[in-house]
Parts: sequence; C-alpha cells; structure tokens
Amino acid sequence: MSNADKQYLQIIKDILDHGFYEAENRTGTPTYKLPHKIMQFNLEQEFPILTTKFVAFKTAVKELLWIYKDQSNDVKKLQEQNVHIWDQWVKEDGTIGTAYGWVVNKYDQVNKLIEGLRKDPQGRRHIMSLWQIPHLDGGTLHPCAFMTLWDVTDGRLNCMLVQRSADMPLGCPFNMAQYAVLTHLIAQVTGYKPGLFTHVINNAHIYENQIEGMKLQLTRENEAYEAPKLWINPDIKNFYDFTIEDIKLVDYKHHPSIKMEVAV
Repeated sequence: MSNADKQYLQIIKDILDHGFYEAENRTGTPTYKLPHKIMQFNLEQEFPILTTKFVAFKTAVKELLWIYKDQSNDVKKLQEQNVHIWDQWVKEDGTIGTAYGWVVNKYDQVNKLIEGLRKDPQGRRHIMSLWQIPHLDGGTLHPCAFMTLWDVTDGRLNCMLVQRSADMPLGCPFNMAQYAVLTHLIAQVTGYKPGLFTHVINNAHIYENQIEGMKLQLTRENEAYEAPKLWINPDIKNFYDFTIEDIKLVDYKHHPSIKMEVAV
C-alpha cells in the first residue's frame, strides 16, 4: 500500500467515526469535520498520490502550473487545456479575480522564493502566501491551500503546505499531488534534493453527500497499489520552462474514479 493511501484513509476513518457534524457552512451542504489533520511524506522515498481511486494527475499539475508558473487568474487558459475545475467560480470577465496566480504575480513570490533558497538556504523566512488580506474579497474564492513554508536541511528541500479548509474527498487528493510536484520542481531548479512534504489541514471535512463515496473508497484499502514514480525532465533548470510534458507519473496503478459532488 502506498503511504499516501495509508495516511489519507486514516484521516477519512477518523472523520467518519469521530467527526463533528457541521450543519451550516458557506456552501449550504452539511459536513463532518475534524481540525488539525497532518500528513507527512518523504519525497525521496515515495510520491504521494492515491491509488484507492483515480486522481487526475495531469489536471492537477495543469492547475498548479497555471497558479505558480503562468501566475494567472484567467480561467480560459485552463479551459483551453480541458481543465474545468474553476468554471463554477469564474467572474464575468473570465477570471477568478485577485486570487491564486494573481497574488503570486502581484508579490513576485516564486522569484523571491527561488532567489532566497539559492542565496540563503538556512533562512527561516522562505514563505509563499496566497492569503493577502487587501485582495481576499477581490477573488471569487478565498484560497484554501494558501501558504507554503520552505526549509533546507542537509541538502534537501522541505515544504510545508498549510491548508485552511480541505474537501477531503475531492480537493485534498489534488492538493497532495500538486504541492509534492511543486516541491520537486523548486528543488530541481535550486539544486537541492526533494525532502519532506508536510500537509497541514486546519479544517478537514467530508460533505454529507460524499459519505457513500468515501465508504466505497475505504473498501479498497486492502487492495491499494504501490506508489508510482514521478519523472521530471532533468534538463529543465528554469522554473518557467516547465510544461505539462516535463512532469509525468510512471507506473501509476489505481482503482476507478469515484464520482462525488463539489460543494460550491
């Protein structure tokens, strides 16, 4: 069994067995939730993606590149790549407003991170934050996975993702894979080996209409596969040169997709 399945499914069990029922929230769909759930992966040993259901890896990476490489808020750029995960939050101007990639670009966050990791690897201020208070209300959705903290230890680049809110059935599997990829990409262009990826979730929840899907996924626990390998084009040394073709999974074996509703 992959370590990703093991840690993720334990959180799912905890929520289903001990979660607090939350009748009211922004979406109007009740949830079961637990605070302060944490997963940690050694990226030298394993790439964290679920095998107990299919995770659309390419779609997840396209969104990641849209945010951090393209630094865009233009939903049309995703739609042109057959990615429609932001369609329900698009504004009349075709964007998601002052959120995600817009904020990355506004504060030149990727360039500052890369420069800082190269020049001052033992610095304790290597942070990218999408939670910029003056611009929160200008976006169509406040960022969920909103902050990464970066550390260099023994030649390895470690990343901690802080997520204020996680739709565990649908959003979290994407975020796990995305930010593990981002850690690999930043490590490659800064000359470090990938190290730890730690995923901290403040509010881990399952919507009421997703429970049956999660119960189905749990029946596959004893039939989980080994984790796939991540391949990144070793010739890319500039972060902005990465394309979707430079990032691939090798031997990704998985169970079928599980259809569940997104709470808007």
